[in-house]
Amino acid sequence: MKIKFIAAILLASSMLMSCEKDFLETPPVDKLTDDSYWTNEENVRTFSYGFYTAYFTGYGSGYSWGKYFSGETLNDDFAPSNPTQFIKNVPSSGGGWTFAWVRKANIFIDRVQDVPMAEDAKNHWTGVGRFFRGLEYHDLVKSFGDVPWFEQELTEADVELLYKTRDSRTFVMDKVLADFRYAAENVRATDGAKGLTVNRDVVLAFMSRVFLFEGTWQKYHNNNAEKAAEYLEASKWAAEQIISSGKYSLGDYRAVFNSLNLAGNPEVILYRQYEPGILTHALNSYNNKEPQTGVSKDAIDTYLAEDGLPISVSPLYQGDHGVENVMANRDPRITETFVSDELRLNGIASNYSTSGYATHKFLNESIKDTPEGSSNLNPTDAPVIRYGEVLVNYAEAAAELATVGGPALTQADLDMSINVLRSRPGIEMPDLQVMGNEAAVNGIVYSDPERDPSVSPIIWEIRRERRVELMMEGFRLDDLKRWMKLEYVDTQANEDINRGAWIRRADYKGLKDDVVLTGAEEGYIIPAPSAASQRLFVDPKVYLNPLPLDQIKLYQDNGVELKQNPGW
Repeated sequence: MKIKFIAAILLASSMLMSCEKDFLETPPVDKLTDDSYWTNEENVRTFSYGFYTAYFTGYGSGYSWGKYFSGETLNDDFAPSNPTQFIKNVPSSGGGWTFAWVRKANIFIDRVQDVPMAEDAKNHWTGVGRFFRGLEYHDLVKSFGDVPWFEQELTEADVELLYKTRDSRTFVMDKVLADFRYAAENVRATDGAKGLTVNRDVVLAFMSRVFLFEGTWQKYHNNNAEKAAEYLEASKWAAEQIISSGKYSLGDYRAVFNSLNLAGNPEVILYRQYEPGILTHALNSYNNKEPQTGVSKDAIDTYLAEDGLPISVSPLYQGDHGVENVMANRDPRITETFVSDELRLNGIASNYSTSGYATHKFLNESIKDTPEGSSNLNPTDAPVIRYGEVLVNYAEAAAELATVGGPALTQADLDMSINVLRSRPGIEMPDLQVMGNEAAVNGIVYSDPERDPSVSPIIWEIRRERRVELMMEGFRLDDLKRWMKLEYVDTQANEDINRGAWIRRADYKGLKDDVVLTGAEEGYIIPAPSAASQRLFVDPKVYLNPLPLDQIKLYQDNGVELKQNPGW
């Protein structure tokens, strides 16, 4: 079954990608046509699989990365030797400004209506199409803000629509919300292989993600409390549907990320299957035999002590001189994510980390010394969306909703979200408590001295929980963007994201001479010591990407002004 399903995905992907040519091209007569293809539900299902590799990338394939681990390094979790920079120039073409996937979704929605199948089947597949259209528009809006909204297939004769001006971000996201609501009402509760196909729970889980992003963007960027409240309520509602269903639960933390087979994992809502010799990736070996982009001191310091207090105030914290001290008495997710018994240093270990701290969250030890554990041959399955994320989505949506006119955040909200994560088997951290806008543990109110003063103590702790739970899963940059906190990634303003482990040079014979420390003979590793390689946040224009020059010119040639994003 596993092999057959992966083969079906690959076939559908190749079919869909063959349609990515310009729609003015006349298709060969020996190819599938609308009349010959859209004839039964199984063909509809096969076509839908063509969307999966675009939106459910998992760990990528071959040597290409998904967003997991180093697939996204422009954030404060990583301490690279050459930090990823913000976009600096307007691209001449490309840059993500394409509506090809919107058009494919619109074709799908349109063709489904004429397929001979029951009305509930048409509603289901229409919901699936609207779900994918919503995902694509979410990505476009994240990148560009205002974008033109299309909800029908366009032809070369539709000149006015092809070159329509940009619709407002709010207009588009209202349409996306309508798409998600339709999908939530009409997509089947079960359809196809469990965990491998879109069903109502998949729609709801992504709905919680998408509208948490947009609700907080509306609050922090647009100061639009009304829209923020509407979108945050949608996020909270969607997450609550998943939680109250009782279908999902939490087990071993690392097993979600390093399993050869995620079928039956009670936390996984949707995952991507891999199979030796058919579909594989390189993430396992990157956590095993290759040099790594290391985690930053800033990220390491985020993890609480095991008493539930920040390390700056907990008496249990042993300090950061030595990896054993760093890892002692901490939230167990730190040792589930990072190697706890050694530092891997350049000149000492071939699989060194730029910060000394090595990641093993995604490593399957049972295959690490086999061919399947090396190169791009890794077959471990990848979670696409999981219950742990839904729980932190709920907690943040509930907390943020309370700040824009919604109901107050309650202890019950935390107990059904954050504290479920903390009570995960093998984690078992003290419950987070809310007292007004204050955070507490065991009835004692505390405030992290490192807290950003513009963020309330309870929201700060919820954001901490999110960062820790989703560490290296590709969320951090989006989170910083929607919170309007890109200044956190400035390596000069935030020195700890350009620092790694504390070491004494004399303790490590063979240490590379170019490993720079904050002190001459001892101190924190500085992964990017060159002033020229520092990453600075100097212009808020980078919250949105620039539109490519060729599109602005193309619109101009057709008598329409396509306005560039502010600052570009």
